[in-house]
Amino acid sequence: MEEKYLGLWVKIKYMLQQTIGEKTFNEYFEPINKIAKVENNTIFMLTPNNFIKNRIDKLFLNKINEYSSRESNISLRFKFITNDEIVKVETERINTEIINNMETIRNGNLNQTYTFENFVTGRNNRLASTIAIQVADQPGVFANPLYIFGDVGLGKTHLMQSIGNYIIDNNHTKTVLYVKTENFVEDYVNLLRSKQIEKFNEKYKDIDVLLVDDIQFLSKKNQSQQEFFKLFEKLHAQNKQIVITSDRPTTELKDIMTRLTSRFSWGLVADINAPDLEHRIEILKKKLTTHSIQGDDIPLEVLELIAKNFTSSVRELEGALNRVIFYKTMLNEDLTVDNTLEALKPLLKNKELNKNLNKTSDVDKLFDIVCGYYNISRTDVISNSRKRSIVYPRQVIMYLMRKIYEIPFKKIGSFFNGKDHSTVINSCEKITFGIKNEDNIKKDIENLESKIK
Repeated sequence: MEEKYLGLWVKIKYMLQQTIGEKTFNEYFEPINKIAKVENNTIFMLTPNNFIKNRIDKLFLNKINEYSSRESNISLRFKFITNDEIVKVETERINTEIINNMETIRNGNLNQTYTFENFVTGRNNRLASTIAIQVADQPGVFANPLYIFGDVGLGKTHLMQSIGNYIIDNNHTKTVLYVKTENFVEDYVNLLRSKQIEKFNEKYKDIDVLLVDDIQFLSKKNQSQQEFFKLFEKLHAQNKQIVITSDRPTTELKDIMTRLTSRFSWGLVADINAPDLEHRIEILKKKLTTHSIQGDDIPLEVLELIAKNFTSSVRELEGALNRVIFYKTMLNEDLTVDNTLEALKPLLKNKELNKNLNKTSDVDKLFDIVCGYYNISRTDVISNSRKRSIVYPRQVIMYLMRKIYEIPFKKIGSFFNGKDHSTVINSCEKITFGIKNEDNIKKDIENLESKIK
């Protein structure tokens, strides 16, 4: 595109040369061959100094733009600018950004909706959540740095910003800053180029708690890595809290210097995994509390349908729920499995639909098959008997209810006279262990699955 504008400028220079004489042309126009920028159909030509710029503006600018109108299909205008003016404009832009950035530091650059209260904990994130609360309560003392990793959309940013919001709310003397790694790099590069690196140092100088999101984007940014290393060393030496998130463990960070990645493990490392079915349902219930719609307006079977088909991330799960809520609000219809499927059709396009909603007939069939296989009665298996001949089939049924029908642990317990969900979890884990280590258990499960499915 720039070649097109330069081509136009060459034509205009030739026309000027024919009309103003060789000496004047060489003095004013011969050195002008570089475009500074193009904005709103205005071509800014870089001029050697203010004297030449002012002479051109006064004596030749109207003629140049007249030539431009004649030679171009669109209305292009020329302006002339010096290097000093470019630097001044850029400096003003950066100063404005710095002022805005300093304003964000006052509130930590945080999303205030991210709190521990609305972070739903489950087996997949309980350790990370527990550590985060401890860090928020004792910044710089308990785990420094805290490194949280997990796939996209599982709540790392929510948990990290919950730390910041808690500290701001409960410790008014602490200064918190949340920054995305891409923004850290951009700030550093811009201020380095404009020779204002002292403003970069000023921004991070008095931080008590630094929250850095997506550190993997520091990869291959060698100068920025050096700067982050210096900042890390300075803050850590002063017992300032550092929290870092990434989509991978420290050992899998590529093209980031070892002396940095090794420091990320100095404190505690916590991972967040994808939520299981119960956790996904709880997330949906919690999300409903933030909407005007009442939780009772969305049947449990609809929540189960969403939870079973959107499993990759919390973000995906919430997106599906928002679509269902919008559908209900717009059409003013009671939600059923059928119209929920209709609402979610675009999102389910490339998914293998899981419509299994744990019908009683399915569960009865499972009980009948397993009880027949082990030659015991359903009454025996749901009793409190501790006989091995009863306990083992009971554990098998719980495991298969979970695996085949994805029934929540608490609901499984309700089929066994209200057994606690921890008992169900323990039973499922024992069968899982047995499948891996005992051939007879593995064979039993394979035989039963083939009969049930």
